[in-house]
Amino acid sequence: MTLSISTPSLLSSSRFNPLIFSRRRRSIRLSQWHFNVIKPRFFAVAAAENGGLPKSFDFTSEERIYNWWESQGYFKPNCEQEGDPFVISMPPPNVTGSLHMGHAMFVTLEVVGSSNGLFRESGKFDIANCGYFILDCIPIVDAELVVDDIMVRYHRMKGRPTLWLPGTDHAGIATQLVVERMLASEGIKRVELSRDEFTKRVWEWKEKYGGTITNQIKRLGASCDWTRERFTLDDQLSRAVIEAFIRLHEKGLIYQGSYMVNWSPSLQTAVSDLEVEYSEEPGTLYHIKYRVAGSNDFLTVATTRPETLFGDVAIAVNPKDDRYAKYIGMMAIVPMTYGRHVPILSDKHVDKEFGTGVLKISPGHDHSDYLLARKLGLPILNVMNKDGTLNDVAGLYCGLDRFEARKKLWSELEETGLAVKKVPHTLRVPRSQRGGEVIEPLVSKQWFVTMEPLAEKALRAVEKGELAIMPERFEKIYNHWLSNIKDWCISRQLWWGHRIPVWYIVGKDCEEEYMVARDADEALEKAREKYGKNVEVYQDPDVLDTWFSSALWPFSTLGWPDVSTEDFKKFYPTTMLETGHDILFFWVARMVMMGIEFTGTVPFSYVYLHGLIRDSQGRKMSKTLGNVIDPLDTIKEFGTDALRFTLALGTAGQDLNLSTERLTSNKAFTNKLWNAGKFVLQNLPSQSDKSAWETILAYKFDKEGSLHGAPLPESWLVSKLHMLIDTVTASYEKFFFGEVGRETYDFFWSDYADWYIEASKARLYHSGRDSEALLAQAALPRQKEALIVSSWPQTSLPRNLNSIKRFENLQALTRAIRNARAEYSVEPARRISASIVANEDVIQYISKEKEVLALLSRLDLQHIHFTESPPGDANQSVHLVASEGLEAYLPLADMVDISAEVQRLSKRLSKMRLEYEGLVARLSSPKFIEKAPEDVVRGVQEKAAEAEEKINLTKNRLAFLQSTVLTTTDNPFKEQAAP
Repeated sequence: MTLSISTPSLLSSSRFNPLIFSRRRRSIRLSQWHFNVIKPRFFAVAAAENGGLPKSFDFTSEERIYNWWESQGYFKPNCEQEGDPFVISMPPPNVTGSLHMGHAMFVTLEVVGSSNGLFRESGKFDIANCGYFILDCIPIVDAELVVDDIMVRYHRMKGRPTLWLPGTDHAGIATQLVVERMLASEGIKRVELSRDEFTKRVWEWKEKYGGTITNQIKRLGASCDWTRERFTLDDQLSRAVIEAFIRLHEKGLIYQGSYMVNWSPSLQTAVSDLEVEYSEEPGTLYHIKYRVAGSNDFLTVATTRPETLFGDVAIAVNPKDDRYAKYIGMMAIVPMTYGRHVPILSDKHVDKEFGTGVLKISPGHDHSDYLLARKLGLPILNVMNKDGTLNDVAGLYCGLDRFEARKKLWSELEETGLAVKKVPHTLRVPRSQRGGEVIEPLVSKQWFVTMEPLAEKALRAVEKGELAIMPERFEKIYNHWLSNIKDWCISRQLWWGHRIPVWYIVGKDCEEEYMVARDADEALEKAREKYGKNVEVYQDPDVLDTWFSSALWPFSTLGWPDVSTEDFKKFYPTTMLETGHDILFFWVARMVMMGIEFTGTVPFSYVYLHGLIRDSQGRKMSKTLGNVIDPLDTIKEFGTDALRFTLALGTAGQDLNLSTERLTSNKAFTNKLWNAGKFVLQNLPSQSDKSAWETILAYKFDKEGSLHGAPLPESWLVSKLHMLIDTVTASYEKFFFGEVGRETYDFFWSDYADWYIEASKARLYHSGRDSEALLAQAALPRQKEALIVSSWPQTSLPRNLNSIKRFENLQALTRAIRNARAEYSVEPARRISASIVANEDVIQYISKEKEVLALLSRLDLQHIHFTESPPGDANQSVHLVASEGLEAYLPLADMVDISAEVQRLSKRLSKMRLEYEGLVARLSSPKFIEKAPEDVVRGVQEKAAEAEEKINLTKNRLAFLQSTVLTTTDNPFKEQAAP
């Protein structure tokens, strides 16, 4: 492998071989796969000349390498390339955010994608301080940024104009909360500032801290085009939001009305259904008496929220509930309301089994009650202020917080005898995703989007195959949600965000008289046309739901509504949307609906959904559990590559358990890559040895003849590499990124590092033949330019299946000899003799690799014999069967001191028998069998069976050793009876 450096700033303090690392050399045309390794006597390598490379991989220079990549423009799409563009819009993280494992996941999958040619080298690259060397050697595969980077790099290498467009979301609620808290620390409340003053402070905060998440994403190695970075409040994106609102309103799909919404009292805004999380929590059912008017009877109501009784407009029972049939049509008196009467109704949806079977209907404070009241034509009564306190409808409870009012009300119900009992009850509590507070169902005037006609088109897109969702099982969830979709409440009572482009007429009913316009001037002009010159207008104070602007992201970031921009024409529709399955409805479905509505096209062809990152025990990461793993801390300890590779080995849509053990293992893998690269660099020809370089460059392993004419190890390795290229390419095309990682890992660690690098040392260090050394150097991949912009290798390259089978035989023989050495505890430095027995054909190709076999098996090169029949001393040798028709005989005397080993095994056998007899004695005791727990008895039985097996193995070995001793001397040992 060789590395080409063209940037002096990357050279650090290292001096590089000017022949290897020059611009001039990079002009040489090479075949797809070349290899450069050399004997120690050829050493003139840059690193060697500079005193050697570090012993282990130093990942601290990752940022420097990344910055250099970016500075070279490698992340920008090459529009001169032919073919359809590959485009991903990065899911925009909140501008308030900091990195978490979900981001690490989407970086990985959107980022990596370079596999095989394991050491296909990054031409503009400082191996001595190799930052993303690992990223460039393997596919870092499978969770958000991780997934995206895999796909982006793969298609970039495939020669497609590739754009990964990044950006951040203004995150209306989250950002406003952050700034309000900052102001509070200064003793300032938001309401003490004007709207303009507050938004100015938010922009100041954004300029100072808003780039944090972007810098952290860069630290994860995301190869996106940062020159195209977008922010949802950029002028152009804001123009797109206004245009979308106006077009939807013109089609009658946006309307204003008072409806039940999820209200956040602390945030003072409505929140989406999707932003409400329900948790099972311990609570109480309060049983309260409602007197039946005109009688002495009472109906007992069971409720979890007694404070809402001030908003009761009816009592309902099931028409088939015989307990209450006689009361239907009568009136009930609401407690603590000075005698307010409400009707007693019947409805089949009342659950007879829940509580007492009597339902209080409070349509202003419960979603189900609201729908029931609308069906029955009941009035809506609101008893709560926007801050969660009770209003004047609650009488003496006016001004009390909802939970404080609950306690006081119950106490007074007890005093008046209207309280029956309190019963523990598990509640399904709605909480805000943003602040965690209990959400209050509240009727409020808001802006809504009619979703049904939009949803129909989004459903058809999947049905017709215009959009594929992976894993496929999520299609059912997508279809179910869109088939049962509710209208979308898009207004938020905030100051930070896209102001709703609606203006009202001063002095007019704002629900009837309003202007939808692109700006204040246009609104005023429209108002004057209708109401005269002296009319005054004011803008709606609310802002749009953040998800409204995010729904436009795939096309607003490319210039829409100006569809004539080069970016829009070139890169829309995008190709892939990769994100977590938890925002399939928040974002993905809404982008599909808006994309079809405004562009006539599905905004992306594929949706790839990754799972959640969990801790080693499979638990969701949370501050409460104290199991949150910070990606940046992980990077400091293990490196970016180890983290990304760990995340990459998951499966689409499935959660991934992240453990220190996995990270440690993959850190070792990155170090293995480093050491392999270091080995290659330390075995390069001298710069003056032009003849060696000419020979190396002459090898063409992508040609059938050259591959079949190569020696066995080289033919085997390149054949396996060519097969790997086909396998991982197919896996990439099917989005099986986890398989890519595993396949590449196996090839590199096992085939390349454990076998070929070790085998190559026979040529480099021991053969004494320059031609063989040069050939070995031609089997270590190299390529001239930076991998991140290099070409993906060709598929269907030649492979020699016969060489693969033959080398596997050589491997089997090596393993058998290694196992025998281990079994007899032969010292690693000790060289032993061997007789290899096989037919003529096998002997012919095995004997050609005599030096490799000797090196890998630690055999005495001068005493390896190849024969078609067993040797004369076969009865004094260890007989090994490596594969069918391939055997080996290892003289026992070469491996052990036979007499000493016989004595050692005899003592060991005696000890093993004593232990076995003790176990048998326990199992023979009726008391033990009867009184000991079943699992304890089973454990002793298993130990006894294992001990018996070990005794038999030891006896067999001892018998073999004794028979060997008997061939030369009398045997002083006698075989003992079997247990």
